[in-house]
Amino acid sequence: MIDETTGALPVEGVPAARVLDEIRGLRAADRPTHGGRLFAYVYDPGVAGLDELAQAAHAGSAHVNGLDPTAFPSLLAMENALVGAAARLLGGGPGTSAPDVVGSVTSGGTESLILAVKAARDARPDLAEPRIVVPVSGHAAFAKAAHYLRVALDPVPVDPVTLRPAVADVAAALRPETVLVVASAPSYAHGVIDPVAEIAAVAAAAGVRCHVDACFGGWTLPWLRRLGAPVPPFDFAVPGVTSISVDLHKYAYAPKGVSVLLHRDAGLRAPQFFAYADWPGYTMVNPVIASTRSGGPIAAAYATLRHLGEDGYLRLAAVTRDAVAGLADAVRAVDGLRLLAEPESTVVCFTADDPELDLFVLVDELTARGWHTQPQLAYGGLPASVHLTVTAAVAPRVAEFGPALAEAAAAARTAGPVVLPPELLALAGSLTPEALTPDLIAGLAAGLGLGAGPAPDRMAAVNTLLQAAPVRLRERLLVEFVGLLQRPTW
Repeated sequence: MIDETTGALPVEGVPAARVLDEIRGLRAADRPTHGGRLFAYVYDPGVAGLDELAQAAHAGSAHVNGLDPTAFPSLLAMENALVGAAARLLGGGPGTSAPDVVGSVTSGGTESLILAVKAARDARPDLAEPRIVVPVSGHAAFAKAAHYLRVALDPVPVDPVTLRPAVADVAAALRPETVLVVASAPSYAHGVIDPVAEIAAVAAAAGVRCHVDACFGGWTLPWLRRLGAPVPPFDFAVPGVTSISVDLHKYAYAPKGVSVLLHRDAGLRAPQFFAYADWPGYTMVNPVIASTRSGGPIAAAYATLRHLGEDGYLRLAAVTRDAVAGLADAVRAVDGLRLLAEPESTVVCFTADDPELDLFVLVDELTARGWHTQPQLAYGGLPASVHLTVTAAVAPRVAEFGPALAEAAAAARTAGPVVLPPELLALAGSLTPEALTPDLIAGLAAGLGLGAGPAPDRMAAVNTLLQAAPVRLRERLLVEFVGLLQRPTW
C-alpha cells in the first residue's frame, strides 16, 4: 500500500528497494497479466524470456524522444521498420497492389482511429459538417474521435444473427458530407469480420475513404490465413481500402502501447500531420497526437518482432487457434449457454438462453474461481454476452476452463438472477442524465458497493443496473462511478 503519511511525494526520498516493494504490493491487487486466466486487456504469448527482452529494449530507449527524428535517428529507424513490417503483413509494399503504403506508430488503437478520422476530415476542408459511417459494432473509439473532432457519426445497424452490417445499409448511410466509411476486421465485441471488400467498393464508388479497423485482428488474421483458415479479404489487397490500423501490443505481443496506422499512400496520410510555425518557439510538426513520445514502447515492439519472427508468430497463431476451438467446445458443452458467433478469429463470445442463468452472476462466479472474463451489456436486439479474448498463453489452461465454466454456471443457477429493488429499476429506466444529482449518485453508488477505493469483487448488481438504464444514462452513471474511484491520495 502507499504510505498514507507521505504519498507519492515524500519530504525525504525513499530507498529504491522500498519503492519497488510498494509497487509490488500495489500490483498484488491487479488481475494476473500472465498465465492464461485473463480474457481481456492483456495479450500474453507465454514465451519464456520475451518480457525480459522487451523490458531491456524499453529501458534502453525510454528517455529517447520521438518529437524530433533528426535528433534520435534510432527511433526513426525502428519506427520505419515497424511500419514496413505491418504494411507487408497487410498486403502493402513492393510487388503488391499497394506499393506506396506509409504509416505512423501511435500509442494505441484509439489514437490510430482518431488520426484516421482526422486525416479524412482534414482532407475535405470544403465540408462544414463532415460525417463518418460506422457500423454499431465498430469500436467505441470512433465515437470518441467523432466527439473530439466534431464530426457527425452515422451508425449502421448489424444483423442480430450474422453480427455484421448489411452493405446496402452502409450505402444508404452515405451522404455528400461523408468523409470516411469504417469496417472491422474483426469487430472487438464478437470477433466477426465485416464484409470489407463490399464496403470498400461502396465507399470507392462514392469517392470516400475506407478505413479498416484491424487493431484487434490485423496481426493475427494473416497468420490464421496461412494456417488454412478461410479469412476473407480485408487488407490493402482490397481495392478501395485507404487505411488500416493494427495494434502491435495485441497479437504482436509487444508491451503497451504501440499501434500502427497505415495509409495506402503519402497523399492520404498528409492531412494526419499537424504543423505549426506561428509562434516564437521551435516549429512543431507531429505525425501523431503526442509531441513528446518515449522511445521505450517502440524499441520494445521492435525487439519483440525481431525475436519472434514470422515462424514464431505462425506458431503462436496455431496455438491460439486450437485454444479458441477448445474454449468454444467448452461453451457448447454447458446447457443454457450459446455461442453468439462461431469463432473466426481469436474471440469466443457467448450468451445465455436460460433465464435462470444470469450472465453477470456467471461472470462473478468465474472471477471467484480465478477466471477473468469481460461482460458485455445487451444492445439493441443483441443480448448480453461474455467476451473472451484468447491468446497463446490460454492454450495450456483450456482443459481447466471447461469444468470451471460448468461449475460456475451451476453456481449461478443456484444463486439465481440478480434482483434489484423495483423502485431502483424504475428509477434507472426513467431518469435522464441531467436529473442526476450528487446525492442521488452517491446513494446509488453506496447501494451497489461503489465508492473510494477498489471496485467490489462482484459486479453483477452494477451490470444489471447499467443494463436497465438507457444508453445516455448508462454513460453518465459510468462516468460518475469511475469518478468515485479516481480520487487523489493526499
